[in-house]
Amino acid sequence: MILMLMITNIMIIIIMVILLNLLSKKSFSDKEKNSPFECGFDPKSSSRMSFSLQFFLIAIIFLVFDVEIILLMPTIKIIENSSIFDLVISSNSFLVILIIGFFHEWNQGALKWLK
Repeated sequence: MILMLMITNIMIIIIMVILLNLLSKKSFSDKEKNSPFECGFDPKSSSRMSFSLQFFLIAIIFLVFDVEIILLMPTIKIIENSSIFDLVISSNSFLVILIIGFFHEWNQGALKWLK
């Protein structure tokens, strides 16, 4: 009895899926509407498209500094358990490292957009 109900339910689901698929067919007359569009790039073009190196460098620099800021967040939790002197020393040393990294990238020319 249970097996018969399971088979019936599976058959009903299969028929419903087929009917919904037939009813929801979109017309393929408009080529532009049927092609996927993502960020202005044609998905069927070559995958070896060139892109700006400046965008890549800025993205890498953003990731590095973003991770450093995320590492700064646990200092808020440390405030409860440590003295103010330890907090000032650790925060200032962290910010000095962050600023040195920023000036290093600036001196290397990674932040220059036009060369």
